[in-house]
Amino acid sequence: MNRIKQIIIETDLVFIAICATCSAISVFSMYSIFKHMSLMETVRPVVVQLGASIIGIVLAFIISFVDYKELCELYKLHLPAAIGLMILCMFIGFAPQGTTNKAWIELPFGLSFQPSEVLKISTILTLSYFFEKYKNNINEVKVLAKLIGIACIPILFVLIQKDDGTLLIYLIMIACMFFAAGISPKLIGAAVGAVIVALPVLWFGNILDEYQKIRILALFKPDEYASVMWQQNMGRISIGSGRILGKGFLVDNHNNTPLAYNDFIFSFIAESMGFVGTVLVLLLIVFLWIRILSIARRSADVSGSLVCVGVFGMMMAQTVINIGMNLSLLPVIGVTLPLFTAGGTSVIVVYCAIGLVLSVARHNPKALFDGGL
Repeated sequence: MNRIKQIIIETDLVFIAICATCSAISVFSMYSIFKHMSLMETVRPVVVQLGASIIGIVLAFIISFVDYKELCELYKLHLPAAIGLMILCMFIGFAPQGTTNKAWIELPFGLSFQPSEVLKISTILTLSYFFEKYKNNINEVKVLAKLIGIACIPILFVLIQKDDGTLLIYLIMIACMFFAAGISPKLIGAAVGAVIVALPVLWFGNILDEYQKIRILALFKPDEYASVMWQQNMGRISIGSGRILGKGFLVDNHNNTPLAYNDFIFSFIAESMGFVGTVLVLLLIVFLWIRILSIARRSADVSGSLVCVGVFGMMMAQTVINIGMNLSLLPVIGVTLPLFTAGGTSVIVVYCAIGLVLSVARHNPKALFDGGL
């Protein structure tokens, strides 16, 4: 009994409860969407989402007991394995309905998973290990070049898949880790300058495909590209029709936003729960961010801090981009809303990432619980 009590004390149950609340809203929203569309015979995605959420919570709890430092040191095992799955996807990958990138691998019983999601976890652990290893001379040219080279490995494989949304998430996630690791402000300024210079090259240098340019132009000329903006326009109508308190979930007058259970689930939640409910959902997400950064700040070592920063960067980037898509502020690039969007692999990977954060908290008790959040 004492051991069980100690486990409960050491586990951030509020953190897990908020994640579970997000998953519950997701599952109920998906159920409502399929019921509204009279597609209850295809309720399988709802069951998958529920199962993935339960499995994810269990995995997060289990991973929290594993020392994150040991997982970082095992990069020679999990990084090649994750890259191997990415390579396998090049040969047997397929694109599910509503997508164009062959970034998924089919599994028995009609299931599938996305290797690039698994590679996110491996990338966070691997970079955290090397940042810890070179923490005292991170700004030396040779060391920095090595770190950039390591970071480019997963980026290269995502680039080969031509998955724009996932690529952007990787870039933001890795940039957050480099920034938090203590890169010289001069180098950060140089990197920002390089990005600014690269933007016109991307646009005028025939690097972006025509459909990518059209998606961007459509944001500024919605009337001219009405067919391109149709899904986003429907999503915005859904968000606006929710007004203050929302229409409720199990009603028949919802707007028919295409693929609302996928990348546009935020619009359905806003329509169902209204402005008040949407703010509450956003507060849940922001609390998770604050808690992750709080654990990062109090970590006893660099690797623990950067594991948390990597998870924060991943979740923050996905959330901002997804909601930006729903509000027609950003082009549609197939980025999921963590814990909400339909997708077993995405849900389980997010919970595994949360498990890593809980591991940092559990294995840094003195540093983490001296006060504050």
